[in-house]
Parts: sequence; structure tokens; C-alpha cells
Amino acid sequence: MSFIQLRNVSYKYPIGKGDVLKDVNVEIEKGGFYALIGANGSGKTTFCNVLRGFVPHFYKGDLRGEVLIDGKDIREWDMGELAQKIGFVFQNPFTQISGVKETVFDEIAFGLENLGVEVDVIIQKVEDVIDILGIGYLRDKNPQELSGGQKQRVALASIIVMEPEILVIDEPTSQLDPRGTEDIFKIIELMKLKGKTIILAEHKIELIAEKAEMILVFKDGEVVMQGTTKEILTDKRVQEYGAALPQYALLGLEMEKRNWDVDRIPLTEQEAISTVKGLLAAKGGQVCHS
Repeated sequence: MSFIQLRNVSYKYPIGKGDVLKDVNVEIEKGGFYALIGANGSGKTTFCNVLRGFVPHFYKGDLRGEVLIDGKDIREWDMGELAQKIGFVFQNPFTQISGVKETVFDEIAFGLENLGVEVDVIIQKVEDVIDILGIGYLRDKNPQELSGGQKQRVALASIIVMEPEILVIDEPTSQLDPRGTEDIFKIIELMKLKGKTIILAEHKIELIAEKAEMILVFKDGEVVMQGTTKEILTDKRVQEYGAALPQYALLGLEMEKRNWDVDRIPLTEQEAISTVKGLLAAKGGQVCHS
């Protein structure tokens, strides 16, 4: 059985006029890296809220169908237990900082304190996470005085220190510059290597193409496409659903349109270079049919 299963899931917010998720059927395997793509308002954030248990425990509303986390329906989970099972990172790091701690070290420790973990264990876990994420330079700073990128790193650290099996991350780089974005993706990739199950909503499609293993495409509350990153991000239908394709995939599709002998649609810069070199070698510098 899959680690996470959604069967015929539909959801309507309490004051909503219609369903914001519509008959969603998804299976997520343990340890996988799944990316959610689609236009704004397509249902990605609501999907994340369902996985985290905010729906129906916090937002209420009308949830239909089955949402199974490790075989147990989301409605049967205690929110405290679910918080240890699933870590949720919000789009806006400013809302995730507690506001009650004066140092980054204490902020990262806050969740463990709430669980009643012994002090010496908390100290060791926080030290380990600070070291793993390379944020020792932030250790004694006030969380409220950090930049957006620094706050997002601290927000991730405060979740990772809880050692959840599943990380649900909702557009963590939307307010970050390229350097900050790269740092966040490095942290996410590190968590993947540690065997965490990653569900990431994100618009930066070039990085999704490089890092994710599976893609779910959302449109108007429905999952309209799902499959491997290679299958989905080389399919021009993705654009018809309001999502983006990587620039290198667009290049490959254009080459196909021009009847070039493309053996595969590239996703990354390296794949694109390899594809073009292969075409040039095969045709002696002429890549088009006569």
C-alpha cells in the first residue's frame, strides 16, 4: 500500500461556493520527491492543507473521499501526532516564526520543547540541524531581525529538527532571490537523501525538472496529469493546463516541430547540450532533414 493515498477526494471551504478540490486520486510512495505544479488558484495549497490535516481539523468545510496517511484516515489522526509525522513549511516564512523566542537556536528548539523532549536531547538535535543546514552564523541572532531567505532556512530547520517522515512544502522560494532559492533546494535535496517523503508546491520549473521524481499537475482543483518528471515535463499539454515547461524542454519540442531527429526531449541544460551535440554528430553539422 502507498504511504499516502487520496481516493475520490473533494473539498469545499465553509464559505466557499464550490469545490476547490474535485475527485482527486493520488498515491504517494514513501521516500519519493513529488512536485505540485499549476497556475495560482489551481488547488495546490489546498491539497497541501489536506495532507497536513489543516483540512478538515482546522479549516473545517466539507471533505469527501478518503485521505490515508500510512493507512490511517486523516480524520482519525490527532493533530499532535500528525505534527510529528508531517512537517509543513509555509509559503511565507514570516508566519512560521513563533515570535516568542529571541535567538534562532531557541526558535528551532521551540517545537521540541512543546513535545516535552528532554533538554539535553533538544540541545543535541538543534546543534545537529544547525550543523547539517550550515546556519551556525544565525545561531544567536534574533529571528525577527533576519532576512526573508534566512527566516525560510530557520523555518525549515524548525521543522526538520522534529524529524517528520513527510515534508509538505508550499512554495518556499516565492519570496527569495536566486541564491536563497538554491540554498532552500539544497536543504530539500538533503532531506530527500535522508529518506524523507517530499511534497513540494513550486513555480520554479527549472529546479523542479532537476530535482523532482514525480509531478502532479493541478488545474481548477483537479489533478489533470501525474507521472514521472520526464513524462510530464516533456508533454506540451502541461502548458494548456496553465503550468510551465522547462526552457530546455521547450527547445526540444521546437526541434521536434522542425522535424529534427531528436531522440529525447531534454529537461536540463546538460541534457540539451548532449542532445544538440548528438544531432550535429549524426548529421555532420546538419540537423534538419533536407
